[in-house]
Amino acid sequence: MHTGRRRISGLLTRCATLRCPACGRAGIFLTLFRVQHHCPVCRALFQREDGFFVGAIMVNVVTTEVAGLVFYFACLLIFGYSDRLIVVTILPLSLIFPVAFYHHSWSLWLSFDYLVEGLPQATERDR
Repeated sequence: MHTGRRRISGLLTRCATLRCPACGRAGIFLTLFRVQHHCPVCRALFQREDGFFVGAIMVNVVTTEVAGLVFYFACLLIFGYSDRLIVVTILPLSLIFPVAFYHHSWSLWLSFDYLVEGLPQATERDR
């Protein structure tokens, strides 16, 4: 049980620092908005078949919606109901948050996939 907690804790640390979920020694991103094909250290495959990225998009959309709702209800509690306030605050949040959270949504998706079924190893044929 204790090793399971340690494994999850290490995985969450690697996820938060945008490192490979399998080894934690290499970054997930090649450039600002381009995910590496695989980990250069342990060869864990980050990009599998077409459509694999949909999970990362789903994580990003759901997290953006939750953040928007939390922010909306916080504004309601603090400032009361105001159409102008809602539009002025929620609209920029809904446009900026998904871009700012893009890296972590990929990291969460890869970490979840690694936890559930492990990441396959990249081969020369995968390139």
